[in-house]
Amino acid sequence: MHGAGTPMFDEELAQLAEQHLQRELRLIESAPEPVVILNGRPVIVMASNDYLGLATHPLLKKAAKEATDLYGVGAGASRLVSGTLPPHLELEAAIARFKETEASLVFGSGYLANLGLIPSLIGPGGLILADRLCHASLLDGCRLSGAAFRRYRHRDLGHLAFLLAARPGRRKTLIVTDGVFSMDGDLAPLPELLDLADRYEAQVLVDDAHGTGVMGREGRGTLEHFGIESRLPFHMGTLSKALGTCGAYVAGPATLIRYLVNRARSFIYTTAPPPSAAAAALAALAVVRSDQARRARLWANQQRFQAGLRSLGFTLPDTQSPILPVLIGDPEKAVALAERLLQLRVYAPAIRPPTVPRGSSRIRTTVTSEHTDDQLDQVLASFKQAGQELALI
Repeated sequence: MHGAGTPMFDEELAQLAEQHLQRELRLIESAPEPVVILNGRPVIVMASNDYLGLATHPLLKKAAKEATDLYGVGAGASRLVSGTLPPHLELEAAIARFKETEASLVFGSGYLANLGLIPSLIGPGGLILADRLCHASLLDGCRLSGAAFRRYRHRDLGHLAFLLAARPGRRKTLIVTDGVFSMDGDLAPLPELLDLADRYEAQVLVDDAHGTGVMGREGRGTLEHFGIESRLPFHMGTLSKALGTCGAYVAGPATLIRYLVNRARSFIYTTAPPPSAAAAALAALAVVRSDQARRARLWANQQRFQAGLRSLGFTLPDTQSPILPVLIGDPEKAVALAERLLQLRVYAPAIRPPTVPRGSSRIRTTVTSEHTDDQLDQVLASFKQAGQELALI
């Protein structure tokens, strides 16, 4: 017997299916490595954010096991009740050293960090100006703050300057942007954006989820890449991409961190991350600092695969990261390409609205340091075959 309201869900799901926008969960039956088992078959994964292959690194697994033996599988409570354990404090100290800030604070996820951080920085009466392609967690944090909220055209500093100049008086203003944009793989023009912020006395928040561990000579992120670390007092990022674990951080002045402990609702009112995850992230930071060869392999793979896709005739945006989106446009065609690739043992899902703007459906591919040349060549051959069969190239 159907519960009350299910016809409404059925109707909306049918509409999504008709528009080729319905999503389904796919079960990965093995560890998150370049080759996984999906539907009982080995496939090459080109969709992971585990850019440095740390999710299965022996040192991270060892750290997680030891922390579990010492502290159990859960923290037991929120950090302000009884959930603060040694791995949490050790990780926060290590993040601060890595990011060269006074302190840091760890959250359960990037989404929770942004939902807690943005309303703590600005509220009703203030103004937020956010890049149009900011991650959903940033946009939701902006809306939750109660501040007036406008979105400027993607990476368009002229539009941002217009909005800043049009503010009434000296209204408190927060500019919000990703460092590396998760769907296009391009970078925010941070040096010029900071110049604008200085001119108009605005504050800037950078989400460096996809930059941490990847960008910059030492892997400290997009701020290091641009040489602007001293110009931004704080930023946030995640532990779930290149660091291979889960959770997120805010790094900045000790006073800000103490303030967030008292004001960030998504920190205060949620159970602390598992001690095993914190210990694994601590180990990941050590690997990032000691194993520079991983990042070198990542960038070599990025250049090899990007050049291969472009030579086949696929269209890619101006990506400057391991995120390599193959632009298709029509969601039905993007889904068809993803399904044909999967038949050819390449897992690269279609990304469709509302995750990306209408008319820009794509196959969002990513490379990691652990993909081999043979694997990337096999993927390129599959893209060529599928693209030709579907008349996309």
